[in-house]
Amino acid sequence: MAASVADQRVIEFDVRTDEMLVNMGPQHPSTHGVLRLVLRTDGEVVSEVEPHLGYLHRCAEKIGENLTPRQWVPYTDRMDYLAGMNMNLGWALCVEKLLDHNLSDKAKHLRVIIAEMGRIASHLVGMGAYGLDLGTFSPFLYAFREREKILDLFEEACGARLTYSYLTPGGATADLPEGWLDKCSAFLDQFEPVIQEYHALLTTNSIFIKRTANIGVMDAEMVTDYGCTGPVLRGSGVDHDLRRDGEEIYTEMYENYAFEVVVQKDGHYPRDHTYPPVPKEAVLGDCWHRFYVRMLEVVQAIDLVRQAIERYRSADGDWGIPIKLTQKLPKGEVYLETEAPRGQMGFYLVSDGNSIPRRVRARSSCFCNLSVTSDVCRGALLADVPAIVGSLDVVMGEIDR
Repeated sequence: MAASVADQRVIEFDVRTDEMLVNMGPQHPSTHGVLRLVLRTDGEVVSEVEPHLGYLHRCAEKIGENLTPRQWVPYTDRMDYLAGMNMNLGWALCVEKLLDHNLSDKAKHLRVIIAEMGRIASHLVGMGAYGLDLGTFSPFLYAFREREKILDLFEEACGARLTYSYLTPGGATADLPEGWLDKCSAFLDQFEPVIQEYHALLTTNSIFIKRTANIGVMDAEMVTDYGCTGPVLRGSGVDHDLRRDGEEIYTEMYENYAFEVVVQKDGHYPRDHTYPPVPKEAVLGDCWHRFYVRMLEVVQAIDLVRQAIERYRSADGDWGIPIKLTQKLPKGEVYLETEAPRGQMGFYLVSDGNSIPRRVRARSSCFCNLSVTSDVCRGALLADVPAIVGSLDVVMGEIDR
């Protein structure tokens, strides 16, 4: 006989969840190198992220105190190994600042060409790898197809495809080969229309927008407090770029160039009229905006390279003869930051008058950009962590050194 309603028992469950520590890395495809993130989660919600560094430490700064400035150039390649030319440039300018060394206009235009081509190559990796982080493979192939063409040009110029050691204190190791500028111009003409394919694959892709829009939002105050720089800073609406706002020895390279900082103003970016507009789901400072800043910086770099090619052709002077291998440095200390693809890369040099520096120090842009991880991931879903970390575009060789 069925029990009456009065006899039926109501059983209540006290559902509780326990916090769990989850290791993401150091061998993980979405950490962009040997980075270990310890995630404290409550179910699928992340409450804390603690980065653990040091898996790629190579004592680069200590080595710099036992070599002459020119001998240390190859070690800068291995910091941000996706933008070796830009690392070479930062160290070369730091040494030249101490030496009070002036370059010819031709050498400055050469450096603009090389640095901005390096920026394009770096952002292509950032874009393609970000697609991998979010589960799509095709953009990675598209990006590396074009990056290989840039590496072919770099190989012609210096003989290397990853660790270049091309831009050195005093200038460069060699002039650009005959016909190199024509090949570079041909590449830019072929490459610029291809960018629309990337926008079709990622920027305007509805799945990509859902994975990145309104995810990992950082306001201007947060990125400024943490010392974030580069696309991470400009993706939150802060109008700052050392190519315009840096020290004179660096900004004079870009003097009189048509140049506009890629940052959102009044709800629009530069070139917003020719490239996809900001989707309504996106919030300033989210993952989508950091990605979009890099995409527009690629177009801006194309313009800068074209301007530099024309100026290089008509400029007077030499291409910049490197300083002597054992040249003595004047006593003193200098610090200089440049606008590398991932942010402000700084070098500090102390000399006691010998040819070997007394102290060498590097200030990593990625270190500060990564330091914001715990705050920006707090309250996010576990599946959103790769999207947030990928939008920071860190390179562990620069952080660990």
